[in-house]
Amino acid sequence: MNSTHCSYPVLLRTMRLPTVVLTLLMASASSGRADETARPLVAYVGTYTSPLKNMRPTQVDLPPGNGRGIHLFTVDRVSGAMEPYGLYEMGTSPSALAFSADGTRLYSANETERTGPNEAGSVSAFAVDPLTGKLKLLNSVSSLGKGPAHLSVHPSGRFVLVANYFGGSVAVLPIRRDGSLGAATDFQQDAGQVGPTKAPHAPPGSFAFSGHDQPHAHMIESDPTGKFVLHVDLGLDKIFVWKFDAELGKLTANEPASVALPPGDGPRHFHFHPRGRWLYSLQEEGSTIVLFDYDAAAGRLTARQTISSLPPGYAGSNFCSGILVSEDGRFVYVGNRLHDSIGIFAVGEDGQLSFVADEWTRGNYPRSFSFDPTGNFLYSCNQRADNIAVFRVDRAAGKLQFTGHYTPVGNPSQIVFLDLQGAK
Repeated sequence: MNSTHCSYPVLLRTMRLPTVVLTLLMASASSGRADETARPLVAYVGTYTSPLKNMRPTQVDLPPGNGRGIHLFTVDRVSGAMEPYGLYEMGTSPSALAFSADGTRLYSANETERTGPNEAGSVSAFAVDPLTGKLKLLNSVSSLGKGPAHLSVHPSGRFVLVANYFGGSVAVLPIRRDGSLGAATDFQQDAGQVGPTKAPHAPPGSFAFSGHDQPHAHMIESDPTGKFVLHVDLGLDKIFVWKFDAELGKLTANEPASVALPPGDGPRHFHFHPRGRWLYSLQEEGSTIVLFDYDAAAGRLTARQTISSLPPGYAGSNFCSGILVSEDGRFVYVGNRLHDSIGIFAVGEDGQLSFVADEWTRGNYPRSFSFDPTGNFLYSCNQRADNIAVFRVDRAAGKLQFTGHYTPVGNPSQIVFLDLQGAK
């Protein structure tokens, strides 16, 4: 049935929403006014759905991923629990997701098992139905590099930025008027001396091997002003800073062009503080968080503090994953894989961090985690456990309390949320 020819209540019945949500929606629709608190909150989960073969010399053939594409869930706003809602099946692994600012488009970075000399990953653009949240593929374009592992939408809304992990490169993809993607307007290949296989700041007794076999671009994102674009290369132990031309979609090396982290520590992800004055960088092999002062006028980073991502006294192997600053700027949260925890740190008046606590993720290898739109819940994507665990956030103390809610998802990589009352 064409949604333009059916009434709102009839359309709602086709959504297969949880009974409580559907009842509230039907009541508000029949009264002629929508109760905003009843509108669905939808979660989109990117997964590993295809094997990543021959990406590293020591990994000849990995088993296929357990995911099936982009999985959709409705979210209970009170309890944080999720219920399956839909699936957009994909043959490649949509491991990273990002919404446009208005929530009408979703973009996915698709890692593939193809590793030939001329092969590359792809980025897909989807239209999001504003009433149901369901996805419709607009198009897919080349990321110009192998294994795209991260993407973000530039604040101008005109470009998608993508980092190719196995390609050690970044690309800028223009967004067309209909939300689809065009061919890259810029491409930059990382080059330089790779770091050592042993991280100097790794926990005592760590046997974690390093990804320092070649350049590995792992994350790319604009600063809050949109004037500069930053990307990290784990293999080169650097954060690159680019001037960004938002008209042409071009990257120009800043001065200086990069800032170095300790060799072997492997910068993976970063997050700006809401004030825009500080950036926190998370090192995968070093298991450290580095606080940088950020000069927004010049796009310059100055390191000021290094602190372990792990609880005091921990010894053993660990790989860090993601890092997020709470919306109010009071706490920093980091993911620890193998230790399988979320580390919680308080932010001081000067931006420096102090350890608060760590919370077990209730599943192994937390690939990433995200807050719901209210900041009241944290969702941990436990990649090897094939589940997402839900935690309630103590906004005053920063601590996490497990809600008891698990959601089974094969090899979850990232979860993002869309509040349908905000989709215009």
